[in-house]
Amino acid sequence: MRVFHADSFVLPLPPGHAFPMTKYRLLREAVERELPALRVTEAPPASDGELALAHEPAWIAAVLGGTTSAAQQREIGFPWSERMVERARRSVGATIAAARCALFDREGVAANLAGGTHHAHAHKGSGYCVFNDVAVAARLMQAEWHRHRRELLRVIVIDLDVHQGNGTAAIFRDDPTVFTLSLHGAKNFPFRKEASDLDVDLPDGCTDGPYLEALDTALAEAWRRHGERLPGLAFYLAGADPHEGDRLGRLKLSHAGLAERDRRVLAALRARRIPVALSMAGGYGRDLATTVAVHRNTLGQAEASWRAWAAECRP
Repeated sequence: MRVFHADSFVLPLPPGHAFPMTKYRLLREAVERELPALRVTEAPPASDGELALAHEPAWIAAVLGGTTSAAQQREIGFPWSERMVERARRSVGATIAAARCALFDREGVAANLAGGTHHAHAHKGSGYCVFNDVAVAARLMQAEWHRHRRELLRVIVIDLDVHQGNGTAAIFRDDPTVFTLSLHGAKNFPFRKEASDLDVDLPDGCTDGPYLEALDTALAEAWRRHGERLPGLAFYLAGADPHEGDRLGRLKLSHAGLAERDRRVLAALRARRIPVALSMAGGYGRDLATTVAVHRNTLGQAEASWRAWAAECRP
């Protein structure tokens, strides 16, 4: 199974910054140590043209040229730097590479060891998100699929980060070819939500049982709405921040509950032969090792699904 990383590009953040930058290196090291079947590759950067599939030219130019305002940098949560630009490009590039592997190389499952930058809108960044990796990758895969197959590629985004995917929802608001599903904390950031195709608001303190019940109901509704026109590609944002030990999550899922969440999502996609590109999305554990363990467990479930895909789904 192919996985892509960009942890060589560490941002020069000020002391005490809340963003857990070191988790990406720690996750890659855990994958290399504990999941040897996963082939780890540094991600290529997304090009200007690829970014323009989901972002306004003025926003791309401001980020690349270093002319973002102080207010825009505050909304993102990062000061501008050349490393920020390179990391943002490669975070998108990793999801593009994973999607190509899953879809065109018929791997069925591939992953970005970061990504899930779902708060980035077409015209701005927000919430530690500069560019929206899933939105860019979805549009690019649709274009490449049409060029090769002369067919429409329908996409589903399954966003299980604890925060609503407001940027993704806004970008695809009027696009019937991309279905956006988000399960998230009702009272968590962003406090002004955008409308996804299917939103599920969860109360503070939600535990494994109610969460998994809500997930099953949401997936069943997503398949019902698609009918016989199932998506040809999925993007799964497997956030670690619903975990009970997360500083920002406000939900109470256990390690076992999150592993079961991942298993159910991946099994549902595999049963319908829908290739999937995973992004790790958020995770802000009080103990960083706990967050890394949640992401590592997600990748373990992804590896199991990749092996099952090879046995069940490849021609």
